[in-house]
Amino acid sequence: MSGPARVPALPRLPTVAVSPEQRAVTFMAASVLLDYPGADQPSRVAAVRDGVADLPPQVRERLLTVAEHLLGSEGDAAARHYVATFDLRRKCSMYLSYFHTGDTRRRGSALVRFVEAYRAGGWEVDRDELPDFLPITLEFAAVGDAEIGTSLLAAHREGLEVLRSALTSLASPYAAAVEAVCMVLPRPTPDVEDRFLQLITAGPPTEMVGLSALGPLEPFAPGGASHEGVRA
Repeated sequence: MSGPARVPALPRLPTVAVSPEQRAVTFMAASVLLDYPGADQPSRVAAVRDGVADLPPQVRERLLTVAEHLLGSEGDAAARHYVATFDLRRKCSMYLSYFHTGDTRRRGSALVRFVEAYRAGGWEVDRDELPDFLPITLEFAAVGDAEIGTSLLAAHREGLEVLRSALTSLASPYAAAVEAVCMVLPRPTPDVEDRFLQLITAGPPTEMVGLSALGPLEPFAPGGASHEGVRA
């Protein structure tokens, strides 16, 4: 990955009042839009475009911005852009616990907490990515356990804000999807705001050389993601 780059601290987003159903739609839409562009992405993104009509305008327009961008992109180009955006920049990591723990031994415990949260909500992950992959957490909050999922996202608000700031500094269309998520989460406390301002400046911890220091990752990655396949 490239070295840490300074990204701006952005103005606070407004918290938008939504119903539980609207929050679930927002989370599911963002999960689709922020996921890796696979072969079925055009149909899924089209479903997002057609399914957000009842959301508040501030949230709906942000999701539609990303949807229209993706629908106008060629498949291979979209995949290359996704990798360049999220796989090669530390502050654009799609793995939520990475912002708190970086490549340190604490990452293993953080991943276990995600698995335990999903299981507490009666949900098993059947994907190859690690359990803190943002689209997975968003999907869980949308169609799994809304209370646990929303709390899990809110507990990682610092990472979401770092991601939002980094994507905005790149003028990435993906920033709008992260903004939509942040707007429907509970307002962060001043303490949380202080922490994500520090993270924006410093970036994730880096005292370990890589995820291999954690030992085998398979217990945390349904399907058994290899070390080489981890995009954090």
